[in-house]
This record gives sequence, structure tokens and C-alpha cells, in this order.
Amino acid sequence: MRTTRDRIRHAISFEIIGLAIFTPLASFVFGIPVEHIGVVGIVSATLATGWNYLYNLGFDHLMQTYRGGTQKTMALRVAHAVLFELGLLIVLMPFIAWYLGVSLMQALVMDISFALFYLVYAFFFNLAYDRIFPLPEWQEEAKA
Repeated sequence: MRTTRDRIRHAISFEIIGLAIFTPLASFVFGIPVEHIGVVGIVSATLATGWNYLYNLGFDHLMQTYRGGTQKTMALRVAHAVLFELGLLIVLMPFIAWYLGVSLMQALVMDISFALFYLVYAFFFNLAYDRIFPLPEWQEEAKA
């Protein structure tokens, strides 16, 4: 299992690298100045982090109350992920529309695009992170 220090390194490097890729790419794709997209990116990352904590805490409490534990089935994992993204979309879409001065429909398209970017980015980031910073038990298993 990863240490607290490793988890902090993971979270910080995920956000910094993600914003470094996301900001100029989104600026180019949507034709919006990089400084405006940068603010959207930083606010979105901050809100997503807070939402992640609150959502998972609430979800776990609901599961504990109604299921007697927090073990998730595959269907619950899918529902968990979809509801997380919908909640984040509901929070971010009005901010994006307001800050960038675009319609809610444009903000929805942008928000979905951001979510898709981060879905792909998270997959490759975590794959690379696990290879760069493997856990000791993984190295032992590879030798066996």
C-alpha cells in the first residue's frame, strides 16, 4: 500500500502535470485565452478535490447505512463513478459559463470535454506513475 507521502506526491504531480497539459490544449481547442482557461482549470481542480472528499464520505455513509458495509459491486462502482461526474458537472458548468461568459450549452460541451480529457489523462498518468514509483511488493512479484 502507498504511504501518505507517496499519495501526496501522486496528487500534487497529477494536478500540476494535468494542468500543464490541459491549459494550453483547452485554450487552443476552444479559442479562449490561456489565462482564462488556467483559472477554470485551477478552480475546477480545487472544486473536484473538495467534491471528491465530500462525495466519497457521503457515499460511504449511505452504503454503511443501507448495505451494512462499503464493499462495492461492479454495478455500484459504475453508479459511484457516474454520480460523481454528474455532481461535478452540476457544480462546474455554471461556474464555467459565468467565468468564460459562454452559454450553459457551451459550458456543458466544455465540461464534458474536460472530463473526457481527465479520464484519459488519469489512465495514462497512473500507468506511468506505477511504473516510475512501483511498490516494493510489485518488484518482488516481478522477480518471482
